[in-house]
Amino acid sequence: MTLSIWRFAHLALALISSLFLLILSVTGVILAVDAVQEKYLPYRVKNFEEITLAQSIPALRDAYTEILQVTVDHNDFVAIEALDEKGNNIHAYIDPLTGEKLGNIIPKSPFIQWTTALHRSLFLKETGRLIVGIVSFLLLLITISGILLVIKRQQGILHFFDKIKKDSFAPFYHVLSGRWLLIPVLMIALTGTIIFLVRLDFFKSENIEIPHNISSSEHLTKELKDIAFFRNTKLTDVEKIEFPFIPDDPTEPFIITLKDRIVSINQINGDILHETKLPYAAVLEKINIDLHSGRTNSIWAIILGIASLNILLFIYTGFAITLKRCRTKIRNKYSSQNAEIVILVGSENGSTISFANKIHQQLLAKGHRSFLTMMNQYVSFPKVRNIFILTSTYGLGDAPSNADKFISLLEKHPQQGKVGFSVVGFGSTAYHDYCAFAQTADKIVEQQPWAVRITNLFTVNDKSSNEFVEWVRHLNHKLSLGLSTSPAAYNPHISGLKKFTVVEKTQATETNPTFKVLLKSRQNFVSGDLLAIYPADDHRERLYSIGRKGNYIQLVVKLFPNGLGSGFLHSLTKGQTILGRIMPNPSFHFPKNANQVALIANGTGIAPFLGMISDNTSHIPLRLYAGFRHDNELVQEYRQFATAEIERQHLSEIHFAFSREQDKQYVMDLIRRDAKYFADLLHNEGKIMICGSLQMQKDVEKVLDQISQSYNNESLSTYKSKKQILTDCY
Repeated sequence: MTLSIWRFAHLALALISSLFLLILSVTGVILAVDAVQEKYLPYRVKNFEEITLAQSIPALRDAYTEILQVTVDHNDFVAIEALDEKGNNIHAYIDPLTGEKLGNIIPKSPFIQWTTALHRSLFLKETGRLIVGIVSFLLLLITISGILLVIKRQQGILHFFDKIKKDSFAPFYHVLSGRWLLIPVLMIALTGTIIFLVRLDFFKSENIEIPHNISSSEHLTKELKDIAFFRNTKLTDVEKIEFPFIPDDPTEPFIITLKDRIVSINQINGDILHETKLPYAAVLEKINIDLHSGRTNSIWAIILGIASLNILLFIYTGFAITLKRCRTKIRNKYSSQNAEIVILVGSENGSTISFANKIHQQLLAKGHRSFLTMMNQYVSFPKVRNIFILTSTYGLGDAPSNADKFISLLEKHPQQGKVGFSVVGFGSTAYHDYCAFAQTADKIVEQQPWAVRITNLFTVNDKSSNEFVEWVRHLNHKLSLGLSTSPAAYNPHISGLKKFTVVEKTQATETNPTFKVLLKSRQNFVSGDLLAIYPADDHRERLYSIGRKGNYIQLVVKLFPNGLGSGFLHSLTKGQTILGRIMPNPSFHFPKNANQVALIANGTGIAPFLGMISDNTSHIPLRLYAGFRHDNELVQEYRQFATAEIERQHLSEIHFAFSREQDKQYVMDLIRRDAKYFADLLHNEGKIMICGSLQMQKDVEKVLDQISQSYNNESLSTYKSKKQILTDCY
């Protein structure tokens, strides 16, 4: 089945069931909270799971004059209906070993009763139960189709839980929460469906009578505590005990309802008089009610509550994604029959359409007869001179859902004369099949007899406006279209940015191009997290590893000639505010439970380590190895900082290497010198954190691999798999 069909099914099912899912999700959260709070009522006795009927029944007989029945609910609360010695009716929770009253049985509040009725039947009785059952089944189908879409998005089931590149809020959290709450949402849907089918008599089955040979003498009398069935049956397996109406009457048995059967026991000699095994449908219903409600386990109830709450997030993010895809309005001034320039778009989430639409609007403004449409709407265009194809890639090099018919349409609808073409691919280098569909489309269009290439294939990584305008420049050069070559003309709107105020900033000098920036923010952060800034006021992020200095964010930045990000930060003045966002980076947080840690950095990679050292209040043995070009005034500051932290026992040792001084040395040389230390650290489950340039990371890991193989007979990959090597390099 094609991707577009799964996507259509996923959306259609969500649209059909959204209102009911909204109701069921909200009520599900409320009932989950109620199920959890029930668990904390003081009516479950200690060691309940060890109590047998042989212990409980005699004790209750001694405590009460007459007992009608004893019930055990899903919380393992034992309730009794009986008469005390004064003839008073007792209906209360009790201690099953003593009969002591623990509390009155309080019915559910009117609100919970109302919520329960709404959740089960929408106040529509049998019709409502039918609707709820169908909605549960639809949720099951939505979940299954969602799983298939995630597998497709992540390029196979083996990559199901791989890191998701954060694009925007809705698609990111729709997939992220869907992956981690997959099992509970699936269980909610599956169990709800099964309960519905059981009550619809879909699983037809009957009671099974189990014969028993009554071998005991009618005149044999046993104490209740000596009856074998009572000794071998735990109270936790019981749902109800109906006591004999007349004690010591052999014709009046105990009737014990277990989870899967009903057993009658002679109260005099303990014989099993009758045993009925409940139909598997009844047992199946009980199991699924327990799983669906979480009433038997508070942790599962909490998970179900979170999952129910997350269904609301699914509804919101799912429709937000859909609205985003439909939001970009395509206004065609000219028809496909009159257009001289045709722009074909393949887009999965709408961002590629945004780029295409900006080109389209400029062409119209300059008097060109431009026509914009989806790749699946490709036909023969009688007056077309040039075709521009802008497309993203989905999954394992596949076409987006609105471009999956394009290849077949090319063969069916040839153009009449020679037509120029140019293809632009949009994607992310984080994925293996970067712009693969654009490459395919480019090759196949080139093979068409009518096609004349205008430009080579261009690719755009992470919606880069700078990369996109390179294509625009080439297009202008070839066709003299006069399109804007300013990246700002193609920048999408960025939402969710926060203000950061400059508290302090040092200046770069000719001898020291590195400077520091202190920022104040109300956002929570940890040393090792990332700060994303947008120096060109576009969506292109510049990421910086951050360290904590007091309550401030500290950046250590190297000023590059014509560097966009570093130049922007260096131009800041005290009190100035900038916009950005904190990106949590938990995989590079300081390992507080480690027995020892080594920090390895070069250049500005020292920034997060400065914060980690200051925050090492647990006094974990900690060494810092740092490489710089020159022993300048900034390094002197680091030395002073290290001396103070060593006195506070936050740092054990610090070692510097300088690559441009007289005694030329790199940080790898320090590691070779202390090979025994690093071998022991790895062997004893210590952690190594590396921050700085990618080349430094490769060189350091090469040396560490040699050390670990020489001393420990293990490759470095072994320690990487144990997450003893943590990196954040760029």
